[in-house]
Amino acid sequence: MKYCCYLILTEETLRVQDSFNLKKVSKMKKITLIVLLFCVSYLSAQEAKYSIKNVSVNTKYSDFGVSYFGENTVVFASARKDKNIRKRVWLINNQPFLELYKGTIGENGEIANVERFSKAINTKYHESNVAFTKDLNTVYFTRNNYLDKKIKKDSTGMILNQLYRAQIGSDGEWSNIQGMPFNSNDYQTGHPVLNDAEDKLYFISDMPGSYGLTDIYVVDINTDGTYGEPKNLGPDVNTSRSEMFPFIDKNNVLYYSSNGFADSKGGLDVYATKLTKNNVYEIPQNLGFPINSNTDDYSFVINKNSKTGYFSSNRKGGKGDDDIYSFVELYPVSFACTQEIAGVVRDKNSSALLPGTMVTLYKNGEKVESVIVGNDATFNFIVDCEASYKAIATKENYKDDSKELTTTDKDGVKSNLELYLLQDEFVTIRGHLMININPIYFDLDKAEIRDDAAIELQRVVDIMVKYPGLVVQIGSHTDSRA
Repeated sequence: MKYCCYLILTEETLRVQDSFNLKKVSKMKKITLIVLLFCVSYLSAQEAKYSIKNVSVNTKYSDFGVSYFGENTVVFASARKDKNIRKRVWLINNQPFLELYKGTIGENGEIANVERFSKAINTKYHESNVAFTKDLNTVYFTRNNYLDKKIKKDSTGMILNQLYRAQIGSDGEWSNIQGMPFNSNDYQTGHPVLNDAEDKLYFISDMPGSYGLTDIYVVDINTDGTYGEPKNLGPDVNTSRSEMFPFIDKNNVLYYSSNGFADSKGGLDVYATKLTKNNVYEIPQNLGFPINSNTDDYSFVINKNSKTGYFSSNRKGGKGDDDIYSFVELYPVSFACTQEIAGVVRDKNSSALLPGTMVTLYKNGEKVESVIVGNDATFNFIVDCEASYKAIATKENYKDDSKELTTTDKDGVKSNLELYLLQDEFVTIRGHLMININPIYFDLDKAEIRDDAAIELQRVVDIMVKYPGLVVQIGSHTDSRA
């Protein structure tokens, strides 16, 4: 049973393992079994994308939830006994309350020089799961609903988890601890993480509108320091069960744990997804063995520069209730690489927009998609990376224009195209060959040439200069007014 890191304390998972007596298996069945086990082991080894290690900092109690605190330091939660902490235990598991600790990153992912993180942030209740701004001046963290030495409970008498923010003071200690504006005594919030631009905060909650027991949410951080309205990441990410421990890397790959997908190895598994240009998330990928096991695996964080990171697990063979594992990424998680081709269609002579133009996209000579542009004359296509495309614009009484391009291998790149159509000089209407110009209008009861008419008449002059022998008949008519 987890605590603090799990927002729903009443949820338990029971697992039953099948057993069988090998003595009753025939010799042939034994050989078959051995061959099958060898094949499974071989396939697992072939598919492993990470090498993992149980770090020596683990205790017989719960240790989990590593976060990076600058380049060489990490912060994590632990229920370890500390002589400097008053001996209080949580009755649910008879372990000490969780405290935040920090340590330096050593060789092979080891964590050394462990000490309490902050007297100002650590309290007599649970603290866990932190996120720091890049300048290390602001920290977001999870704590029981306890602030200013006052504990608050929900309507059922439960002490829920809440998100808090603190800022570094002039004395180097954390101060100005505040609850997030979207907190509530009636639902939980926790597990914060910032995106690379630090303009979005991801967290989990069971607030009204959630799909499951806990969902992942995101909230905008405004430039004035205020926050927007929390938004649920939706059913592509969240399930009817529990989603927890989000982490988003500098490439906008979102890692999180869930026990609600059909391909789960058991308990919480770590998944990865990515937000596309159309605000749709990629299908979450199970990170597989050895990150995931048949128990709970969670709190995955990665340094994309070094391809190393940490995760937590209560798998068999660990040192304690929950353990911290370091890992090295051998093969990165990959998604379908897509880019965007966007553009506009204009008249080549006047640069005026040309709504109603059809733009057709071809890939390696094969038609992919067609669109008729609207009043803004713009178009956009989502395309594959590292592929050759050709866009052709067509419109009646205009000569076609086309552009070719080859996309790069970088996901999310946007390519801009401008297509210019040259209006045909001549058009046949009711059997008469005419100069292709737009209608010329006069203001009511006026004979002066308007500015828009001057443009069209100049085209007539240009064509007559181009074809000196051309004979042009010009006519006009009026209505019954004036």
